[in-house]
Amino acid sequence: MKANITQAAPAPSPAAASPLQASPRPVSSVPEPAPAAAPKAAPQPPAQPQGSHGLSIDMLERMLEQQPKDPNVWSALGALLRQAGKPEPAIACQRRALEIDQRHVGAWTNLGNVLGDVERYDEAIAAQEHAVVLSGGNPSLLSNLVVALRHGCRFERALEILDVALRARPGDSGLLWDRALTLLQVGRYTEGFRDYDSRLSLPAYQNRIAEGPMWDGGPLNGKTILLTTEQGFGDVLLTARYVPLVKARGGRVLLECHPELRRLLSGLEGIDGFVHAGTAYPAYDVHCPLMSLPHRLGTTVETVPPPTRLTVPDEAREKAARLVPGPDGTIKVGIIWSGRVTFKDNARRATTLSRFLRFLDVPKVRLYSIQKGPPEAELATLGTSTLITPLGPHFNDFADTAAVLERLDLVIMTDSSVAHLAGSLGRPVWNLLQFMPYWVYCDKGDTTPWYPSMRLFRQTTPGDWDSVFAAAEQALRQVAALRG
Repeated sequence: MKANITQAAPAPSPAAASPLQASPRPVSSVPEPAPAAAPKAAPQPPAQPQGSHGLSIDMLERMLEQQPKDPNVWSALGALLRQAGKPEPAIACQRRALEIDQRHVGAWTNLGNVLGDVERYDEAIAAQEHAVVLSGGNPSLLSNLVVALRHGCRFERALEILDVALRARPGDSGLLWDRALTLLQVGRYTEGFRDYDSRLSLPAYQNRIAEGPMWDGGPLNGKTILLTTEQGFGDVLLTARYVPLVKARGGRVLLECHPELRRLLSGLEGIDGFVHAGTAYPAYDVHCPLMSLPHRLGTTVETVPPPTRLTVPDEAREKAARLVPGPDGTIKVGIIWSGRVTFKDNARRATTLSRFLRFLDVPKVRLYSIQKGPPEAELATLGTSTLITPLGPHFNDFADTAAVLERLDLVIMTDSSVAHLAGSLGRPVWNLLQFMPYWVYCDKGDTTPWYPSMRLFRQTTPGDWDSVFAAAEQALRQVAALRG
């Protein structure tokens, strides 16, 4: 019988839900400007971002009044503007610094970072290469070059640079993490998953790490194993397929779980008990983070296990039946245009509701919004709730969402946790992908070994959603035509 190990069910903390799907943000070089006489400092507003030297935008602007030809000040100002989410002014400041000093290494790498933010990858790569050459191959700058190459989908070149960098810094967790992600992107799973544990040593890794021995993948012989949650909800759904395989190693399996997923995973094969995320761990013999299971269980592209069975409760299905009508001759399409807005790469993978309106022109198609979170507010811009039925406010957890997915004919969405949910349920889902997507979707093709029911529509040019949506609309018209 399955047991709840703890009674409380707190909401997930921001740290517990922090995803690690992409490389750590490239490190800005914030040069410390030379001291200069400056006007008496005015009080700084609290919203002013500060750099590693305690600098602020206002402070640097006052310094430029005294030192307009100091490239350090211009580059530092650009780095803070980038941090404040102002990429175009940040680019202009780095250009000013380079007008003054064409050999300013910090300005070149800072320029490359911010050009990458706005998906101008060819320029970003060229700037980072210039910084590396001027620095004589500084390993920290090699890391920034690798990030630019990865986001620009130049994976083989990124691996070449990583080999060079790792010879200089063989134990560097950041470089190992970048190598893991790059290898996984090109389908070299055995090598990529071998390096994947390097994430646990990253300063950016904020998830709780259990104490004691980590499972090595061998026989459990009756021992208790604690599987700890990490990253986003989608990654929990992705790795749930491994739980029965862990159970087959002959132990007692406890799964740490957020309340949003508890009902959905309640019938998961191989679970002996659940631990509410964020509460004290019970006694266990060994532990393993969920995203380390693919390595422990020897996953290759050819041996990815099929998605596991999820539980959709009767009460969730009854609610869904009130929200989504049964067969009525229409094609019921669920849409999502944004993932969690706090995810640092969301701006690249998300788009706007307005792009989905073209699907309303397809005969017999009816749209249902299954969007959750702040982006739901975009529905109000339509001026009517009759064209797109808003379902998000009715979802209390992923089981409610799953029950609705069962009643929809298709989901068309930008990547987020619901793509993993739909794929795990075997529901038809069209995933509209950014130029460099999550490694689960590989680097080419319109399918993924992780979800047989998923069809991928990829950007072939960075930031070009127009061609992606045009292809999806054409495919949807074909579906409608087949319906007759």
